[in-house]
Amino acid sequence: MSHRSVVSISLAIALLSAGSVAAQESGQHFWSGDWYLSVGVAGFSAPKFEGSSHNEFKFSPLISVGRQGAGARFSSRNDNPSFALIDKGAVRAGIVGRFVPSRDDGDGNELKGLKKVKWGAEAGGFVEVYPTDFLRARAEVRQGIRSHDGVVADLAVDAFTDIAPDLQLSGGPRATFATSGYYDAYYGVNAKQAAASGLDPYKPSSGIQSYGAGAALTWKATENLSASSFLEYKRLAGPAADSSLVRERGSKNQLLIGVSATYKLNFSLQ
Repeated sequence: MSHRSVVSISLAIALLSAGSVAAQESGQHFWSGDWYLSVGVAGFSAPKFEGSSHNEFKFSPLISVGRQGAGARFSSRNDNPSFALIDKGAVRAGIVGRFVPSRDDGDGNELKGLKKVKWGAEAGGFVEVYPTDFLRARAEVRQGIRSHDGVVADLAVDAFTDIAPDLQLSGGPRATFATSGYYDAYYGVNAKQAAASGLDPYKPSSGIQSYGAGAALTWKATENLSASSFLEYKRLAGPAADSSLVRERGSKNQLLIGVSATYKLNFSLQ
């Protein structure tokens, strides 16, 4: 079984272009200001594919680039690369993107006979709200590109607190919703695929994909170096849970546990 790594990389050209109008109005170049480059790696045990009943060890290089905010911001490993076009302190909103890896029967014998899902991306917008100084709610809505033609919405609420000067504990509920275009790519089984795989035919509709919760413990070793341990559990629901792939060969329960380390480089552009 091959191990796949998922690299979340901001698409710099798109993000920089999105901020160019505001920068020009202020008389500066769109790239002017304080920036950061964060690099790292995560190692974790996760389902072989979404809906699988078996876990395997995976790793994920972590690379992101963006503008420095006005102050320290809470961030979660679930946040996809984003660029804030509106930042009012308690409310932030902007564009978001996500790389989507391919999926085929190399990811699990359970997938034999099903069509390959191509690699692609999801692009859309996000909004996050800080009702208090220890709570953040974030929503992302993304349109699939190439890998699927559905719309995916992620909702998350995180409470966070410093249990020691350099140690932060965070966690909260999560939920994901999607349209039929997404489910058809990952959970649908047409007549041809049913004959090849032995699974019952299944044509999904739109609805909730999963609900669950996550938690993380983050240690800020230095000003720029941090390490985290994290745990995520989700329960597949709706069209995902009803799929013959999940009912006959998979599991509704999905558990992910791992550790990560990142180093942030700060720099300025004129």
